[in-house]
Amino acid sequence: MTRSDASPLKTCVGALLVSQQRILLTHRRADREWYPNVWDIPGGHVDTGETEAEALVRELREEIGIEITTLPNVPFCVIDDDGFRMIVWNVTSWTGTPVNKATGEHDDLRWVTFNELQSLHLAHPSYQDLFRAVLP
Repeated sequence: MTRSDASPLKTCVGALLVSQQRILLTHRRADREWYPNVWDIPGGHVDTGETEAEALVRELREEIGIEITTLPNVPFCVIDDDGFRMIVWNVTSWTGTPVNKATGEHDDLRWVTFNELQSLHLAHPSYQDLFRAVLP
């Protein structure tokens, strides 16, 4: 996807959720306009009037049914790309069990090891480096 200089940059948030040496990924449905049929980290768009941290808490609650219990003050990284900026946090503390609550957006949810990532079509090329940094 590309954008014209007149279109606004979208701000998104995402979470690196790691448990038992695996990372949680969601599979974006094939009919999605942005990044269809790829594996992505949970998260979404920042709504008007929200901080990035508020958006992350809301998105994780809406999409996968968890509540963040501790969020670092500083994001893990920022991904700047054509058309969007994604603020990514390493989330290590939450309550609830992740489930796919956003079936209109995702058709699968999976915990994967670093080795399993090699066979998945990921939403962004930088994800391999991010996952390498948080997975043992």
